Amino acid sequence: MAISRFLTALVFFLGATTVTVSGFNVTTRAFDEGYSHLFGEGNLVRSPDGRTVRLVLNRYSGAGFISSDLYYHGFFSASIKLPSDYTAGIVVAFYTSNGDIFPKTHDELDFEFLGSIRGERWRIQTNVYGNGSTNRGREERYILPFDPTKDAHRYSILWTATHIIFYIDNTPIREVARSDAMGGDFPSKPMSLYATIWDGSTWATSGGKYKVKYKYAPFIAEFSDLVLHGCRVDPIQQVPSTEHCMEANDELMAADFAIMTPRKRAAMRRFRERYMTYSVCYDTLRYSDTLPDCNIIPSEQGRFSESGHTKSPPRRRRSRRQNRMPSAADTMSQPIV
Repeated sequence: MAISRFLTALVFFLGATTVTVSGFNVTTRAFDEGYSHLFGEGNLVRSPDGRTVRLVLNRYSGAGFISSDLYYHGFFSASIKLPSDYTAGIVVAFYTSNGDIFPKTHDELDFEFLGSIRGERWRIQTNVYGNGSTNRGREERYILPFDPTKDAHRYSILWTATHIIFYIDNTPIREVARSDAMGGDFPSKPMSLYATIWDGSTWATSGGKYKVKYKYAPFIAEFSDLVLHGCRVDPIQQVPSTEHCMEANDELMAADFAIMTPRKRAAMRRFRERYMTYSVCYDTLRYSDTLPDCNIIPSEQGRFSESGHTKSPPRRRRSRRQNRMPSAADTMSQPIV
C-alpha cells in the first residue's frame, strides 16, 4: 500500500509543472493527471505530451472532458484558443458543475463562449448558479479586447467560501461576493470541472437566428496549461467536513489570484466599462427588485437599458492606418498586483 501511494505521488509530481502564466504561479497538469474523456468518441485529441487537448465539433458530435475528482472550492484555469471563421451556433464551455450528482439543486460557474457569423466577434458569458437557482440566473456578457482565435488566452474561475472571481488572462472581469441575502444561491457543494464544445444553434447566436454550418467543420477548440487547484473530495461523501478542506482552503485564500488589490479592482472596472454588454444587475425587466449581491455602480448603470443590455455596442478602436480590434497587449498583458 505504501509503495502504491509513493508511485501515485511520483507520477503526479512528474506530470505536474509549476509555471507562471498570466502573472500567477500555478501548477499545470497533463491530461491524464487530472481529467477524463467525457463524450465525443474520436473528437478529443491529445498532444503527444498530454498537455494540450483539442475538442472537435463536426456533424456527428461535439466533445468534452471532465476532471477526475470533485473539488470543494478551487482555482480552475486553462489557456483556450477558439475556432475561427464562421462559428455561429457554436458553444465552447469551461465550467464547474455538480449537476450529475444534484440534478435539482445543482451549483454551476461558467465561462460560455458563443460563436458568431463572419465579421462579428465571439461573445463570452459568465454564469453563477447555486442550489438550482437557474430561474434567478446571474448572467453577464462581454466582448473580448482581442481575437480569441489567433492565440490562446487564459480563462480562470476562482471559487472560495466567500467569493467568486472570473479572470481573463491576469485581469479580473467579475467578482461575486457571498452575502447572507444570497442564501443558497451561492454555490456550496463540491463540483467537477468541465470543458465542452457543442451545437447551440437554437440559441447561441442572435437567439438562434444563425445556425452552425457544418460545411465549415471541423470546428476545433484547443485547451492547454490546465490547472486544478483546490480541495479534492470523495464523490461518495459529496459534502466534506469543514476540517477536511481547511488547510487547502487556507492555501487557496492566500494565493495571489484570491486577493483583490486596488490595482486589480481598477483593471476590472476598466474592463467592465469597455467590454460588458449585458448584466443581470441592470435588467429591470427581468428583475423588478435588484438581486441582493448586485453592486450597482451609477457610472456603469447609465450605459444599460432596462433590458440589461448596453444602449450602444462597444466600438472597436481605430488606428491611423487601419481599423483593428484592440490587442491583448493594449489592456491585459501587464501583470496586475
